[in-house]
Amino acid sequence: MASGLPSNPLKKINLTRIAHVYYKHDHDKIAAAKQFYDDFGFVVAAEIGNKTYYRGYGTEPFAAVLEEADTTEFGGAAFAVESEEDLVHASKTLPKEAKATEVYELKDVPGGGKAVTFYDPVDGFPFHLVFGQTHVERRDPGLPTLKVNYPTEKHRGVNEFQRFKKRPAPVHKLGHFGMCVTDFAKTYAFYSSYFNFHPSELVYNDEGVDKTVFFRLDRGSELVDHHCFFFFEGPKMHVHHSSFETHDFDTQVLGHDWLREKGYTNCWGVGRHIMGSQIFDYWFDPSKFILEHYVDGDLLDMNEPTHRTKAAPGNLHVWGPEVPDTFLQ
Repeated sequence: MASGLPSNPLKKINLTRIAHVYYKHDHDKIAAAKQFYDDFGFVVAAEIGNKTYYRGYGTEPFAAVLEEADTTEFGGAAFAVESEEDLVHASKTLPKEAKATEVYELKDVPGGGKAVTFYDPVDGFPFHLVFGQTHVERRDPGLPTLKVNYPTEKHRGVNEFQRFKKRPAPVHKLGHFGMCVTDFAKTYAFYSSYFNFHPSELVYNDEGVDKTVFFRLDRGSELVDHHCFFFFEGPKMHVHHSSFETHDFDTQVLGHDWLREKGYTNCWGVGRHIMGSQIFDYWFDPSKFILEHYVDGDLLDMNEPTHRTKAAPGNLHVWGPEVPDTFLQ
């Protein structure tokens, strides 16, 4: 659709997947941040100007971007859209408070494509929409599909062994990101009205008022991750974390040990969530941003209804360390 043609204001912007996230680190932290990304399991896709693009072993051209900047801040997440028409629609119909750009070319960016950037109309954080990026060939991470021996079911052959190599946990893809927002109701109304986000889980307070949402994408019968975007209400807007899928539990714990032995600070983990079911492992990078490795998350389609749960200490995980105060900030 040509950029000059009109858009239907009632049509939702159709997102297909979460694509990548941007983080800005100041000059004193950027070298340490790059080393952390290496140890976290990313692979450098390109270094262009003051930005380093990192990919996983999946087919996205990149999953995270580190930018050397004068200030340390979250640069926003990017979601792929169904068509260029969705980009045009976003640029023309998002509310003026969102300050949406025109469609622009992603020049000197791995995968190319086109994009629109807007700013959350409540708290002002950037949000990116992309289309037409060229996928890359999946890499072999060199990780086995394990044959597990249970007490009464033995799947591994006679004289076969499980052997592992100490290494970082290779990132497969970006799975989700989350924000602390200052007005839950307004933020929820915006994203649920303009985009095909659908609540997998809503968490309410003692007064019965929803204060947290875990959004998945409404893709009909297509299987999607339990959530790709979540937010909760708090006194000050900030990014909470970005979460990256790795291969399996052994890989995740090997990665946990690798990061611990390198001297990084664990935020929370390893444990298993209830909402989404993922096994989680959260780490602070050198600028105190939180990044998560996860495995074994739920997949849903639109046959699964929204679940509402009262906020409580036991809702976040079924096993693992107790929730630290630093995670809840």
